[in-house]
Amino acid sequence: MREPLLVTGSAANLSVERRELICSVIGLTVKTGLAIVAGVSLTRLAIAYQDRMERQGELAAVLQIEEAKLGKARERFDQLFSVEGEQRLLREQNQWIAPNRLRVVWQPTGTSPSVPFPSVEQR
Repeated sequence: MREPLLVTGSAANLSVERRELICSVIGLTVKTGLAIVAGVSLTRLAIAYQDRMERQGELAAVLQIEEAKLGKARERFDQLFSVEGEQRLLREQNQWIAPNRLRVVWQPTGTSPSVPFPSVEQR
């Protein structure tokens, strides 16, 4: 009677070992899957971060250009509203034509542009 117990005991040991092996394989599979998901997520995050950094660089460059334009406009505004600013403006704009006048632009003979100059106007 003792022999069947030993066989049953060794069979029980095999089934316990097999269960442990199956659990280990399942755990390893789950951990591997989580590692793959984490790796893919980190890769996607790195790509998105790089795209955002490039976009931020572009926006910083545009901002710098616009700030330079704003600085020039402020300087120009300050010049116009300083002492003698009106006279400075009139000296800069001396090429303006009075109303109801015609501006004539002479061209060398033999050349006729397909589009007339934008400064040729009749008011």
